[in-house]
Amino acid sequence: MTTDLYEVLGVSKNATDDEIKKAFRKKAREYHPDVNKAPDAEEKFKEINEAYDVLSDPTKRAQYDRFGSIPGAAGGNPYGGGFSNMEDMFGGFGMGDIFSTFFGGAAGGRSTVSKNGRDMGVGLRLTLEEVATGIKREIVYDRLAPCSDCTGTGLGENGREVTCSKCNGTGRVTTVQQTFLGAIQTATTCPECNGIGKTVENPCPECEGQGRVPDRQRVSVDVPAGIRDGQQLRISGYGEAGMNGAAAGDLIVTCRIQEHEFFERDGDNLHAKANISFIQATLGAEIEINGIKPDEKVKVRIPEGCQNDQVVRVRGYGMPRLRSENRGDLYVHVGVVIPKKVTKHQRELLEELAADMGEDVAAPRSTLEKLRDVFGG
Repeated sequence: MTTDLYEVLGVSKNATDDEIKKAFRKKAREYHPDVNKAPDAEEKFKEINEAYDVLSDPTKRAQYDRFGSIPGAAGGNPYGGGFSNMEDMFGGFGMGDIFSTFFGGAAGGRSTVSKNGRDMGVGLRLTLEEVATGIKREIVYDRLAPCSDCTGTGLGENGREVTCSKCNGTGRVTTVQQTFLGAIQTATTCPECNGIGKTVENPCPECEGQGRVPDRQRVSVDVPAGIRDGQQLRISGYGEAGMNGAAAGDLIVTCRIQEHEFFERDGDNLHAKANISFIQATLGAEIEINGIKPDEKVKVRIPEGCQNDQVVRVRGYGMPRLRSENRGDLYVHVGVVIPKKVTKHQRELLEELAADMGEDVAAPRSTLEKLRDVFGG
């Protein structure tokens, strides 16, 4: 990492968290591609966002201060970004979209549109083991958060709401156009106050009168045991902040469960494969396999005369049922493994068994025949 992240944001190495946050917002507004048409604006905006990702996280910042980089960061975001990227977003938006919303709303921050915040969506990747026990995970994402400088009101020092002078508080303006049919009167939304009827004198300089600012949010999510792929968790009030103190939207967390190398899930049941010898299949046996929960051992009773691909059911060792103490079942698909080679003594025993059961088997092969197989004779 050759770029000085403090220099990117224009702060000193001793900058406080609040100074870093304000510097980030100022730089991001300056270089957002929607307002800055310079050829390198998009690249600089990305660099600013990545610098803030590191310096706003105490752990990452400490690592960066010590090593000049983030140890172990690899692939994608060179700073090891832990926040959700666009492929994790479902119905939500990233930092670029947040700033677009910020710049485009409320007539540049002059109006007092009391508009509720939108719901936001984010995807959360989970392993099957995590789902089997339930887990608490931290999600880091970008949103429009309430402005701390004005506590979400949008009012600056000595700021106040006043009746819009353009529409006289009606929120509508009327225009009259003369045509050959006579005068045509048209009423439209007031462009000065966006239909609210009021504007702000002395808006908050930090949020430009909107009452909300782009920021990075951290929230802990309790994922219950047994949740299924695609199911959603709603976290009230952690979506987009409302304008001028209006209600915030919710954060919708969509759970995405990764495939497992050993278990396959079917509702609350699990399927797994286990290999046994033909002796165990013939005589029956009790084998032990790993369960889905940590350190869980499952004893599987193989019935006498078990066939290849036969399924053995073990009750109560599947996935937990959502918000219940009960669990589904485990279905073990048995594979009977036939040895490719046996010792001389083992062959003699098998031949004796074949004779006792009246089965024809191949005669023992001579040493010469085996050498011919090896050398292709």
